[in-house]
Amino acid sequence: MKKIVLTGINSTGTPHLGNYVGSIRPALELQKQTNVDALYFVADGHSLVKLWEPKLRQQAILELAATWLALGLDPHKVTFYRQSHIPEIFELAWILTSVTSKGLMNRAHAYKDAVNKNLEEGHNDADNGITMGLFCYPILMAADILIFNAEQVPVGKDQIQHLEMARDIAVRFNHLYGKTFSLPEALVDEHMQILPGLDGRKMSKSYGNTIPLFSTSKELKKLIMKIKTNSLMPGEPKDPEGCTLFTYYRAFAEPEELASYRQAYADGISWGDAKTKLFELLDHKLAEPRARYEQLMLQPQRIHDILEVGAAKARERLQDFMIHIRTQLGF
Repeated sequence: MKKIVLTGINSTGTPHLGNYVGSIRPALELQKQTNVDALYFVADGHSLVKLWEPKLRQQAILELAATWLALGLDPHKVTFYRQSHIPEIFELAWILTSVTSKGLMNRAHAYKDAVNKNLEEGHNDADNGITMGLFCYPILMAADILIFNAEQVPVGKDQIQHLEMARDIAVRFNHLYGKTFSLPEALVDEHMQILPGLDGRKMSKSYGNTIPLFSTSKELKKLIMKIKTNSLMPGEPKDPEGCTLFTYYRAFAEPEELASYRQAYADGISWGDAKTKLFELLDHKLAEPRARYEQLMLQPQRIHDILEVGAAKARERLQDFMIHIRTQLGF
């Protein structure tokens, strides 16, 4: 039987280069494997935690779905859907909430980080501004995974805790109501590349240091020219390791292209020329998917139709399982 593998990305804004290299590209490799039953979803329900403007959410959903499709996701080979189109996920999330200990949620990294930030800022209430959406985020993620009995979930190292929590929640439910859920495993690519932002910190929308994946050529060049570098002059050899420009180049270049770029560093390439070479590489590599993306964004109904078909396909496969769960609960 095929192994069920599930992956999703939160629709909180325009996808950037970091999303592509760290999440989208490795996930798309799954659809090439004949022994994998792959499910991909736009996590628009999760976006409620950070994004409260409906129009921005609708735009983010379209941009993320169009990105997946433009980069080669084939909805005929995989199940591709919007989280909010699967009401059973939210039903299961409440069921799982009812068996999940608060102590487990207290240990979630995102919640602890928010509490620590409040304490550092001197708030009397450690939970100031923290919503139950943020607090229960790992439970909704567990529902995403467990409802399809996904066996593997591709994640970055910073997401491993969520998979561990999903397993803990599944074990608790199985103990109370009998063997129901498989225990998912984190599929971690040890060689996954993490791109820094324009300022050298982690690329993140919250830091405002991202490069949108499908920027126009003009915008792409402008952003690349903003990348921080050191003060080494033209002619001085430069160390590629730890250099943001080189990290980007390595993520997209073929081996011979990378070797040439590395030699240019040893030869003392100027930072201006290094940035120009990076722009030329990225602009070339992203030209075709950018064109497909722009065409898709002109056809929003086509995107919605694809997601609707995927949702119907997803719901059909989980109906019997949900009936079984409701029966176990005595509903």
